[in-house]
Amino acid sequence: MCYDIKTKLETQLKRAKHYNNEAWIADLEKQLQPYLDKDINHTSGFMHPTLLVYTNDKPTEPQAFQWGLVPHWVKDEKQKLQLWNKTINARGETIYDKPSFRQAARDKHCVIYVDGFFEHHHYKGKTYPFHIYRKSNEPLVLAGLYEQWLDKQTGELLNSFTIVTTKANTLLTKIHNNPKLSEPRIPVILSKENEELWLDKSFKSKDMPIILDPISSSDLSFHTVVPLRGKNALGNVPEASEPFIYPQLEFAI
Repeated sequence: MCYDIKTKLETQLKRAKHYNNEAWIADLEKQLQPYLDKDINHTSGFMHPTLLVYTNDKPTEPQAFQWGLVPHWVKDEKQKLQLWNKTINARGETIYDKPSFRQAARDKHCVIYVDGFFEHHHYKGKTYPFHIYRKSNEPLVLAGLYEQWLDKQTGELLNSFTIVTTKANTLLTKIHNNPKLSEPRIPVILSKENEELWLDKSFKSKDMPIILDPISSSDLSFHTVVPLRGKNALGNVPEASEPFIYPQLEFAI
């Protein structure tokens, strides 16, 4: 799964900076600042934070979207709240079938740039959070779906997204061992080539096996961190993603 992430504003703007000039980026950053935390050291999808995403409609322009997809057919705020926590992630194998995702799967793809994500490892009845990131320290580019929902009561338009997941690689199979889940999962992390494929409007469902091939374990690094939830959680501070050793934890790859 992918419920917890780390992403700096600089990371979220990296694709835009690659394709656009610095003056335009600086102006855009000022426009978006009211909607964004400058740097996110840790946030949970269940908090429905606002992040920058790149859509296949505007692939070089970052737009502010809330995490947790709200389909266009949602009737009202009550139904939105009932659904919101269930659409933080979307299983890539079934996005063309599930009512919440199938229309977005056809024509509303996006990517999200993050520095890393967090997963919990279960060991002797306790859970231990791990931070997973690219070994090169380059951003992880996650595949997502997006939607735009009109609140008919207020007239406001909500932009929202979900992160697509796939079956875990060897590393995440070891880390993400929740006994309550049917199988370990990992967010879909895109290569540069697959990033452009995912954002191409001609993308078809037949291309999904390419997208769902998980990133190689050898491309990732990891370490344990302080608790992310509960009374000992530090919140959105740099220390939330720094290495923290649990002497009682026996873990080896």
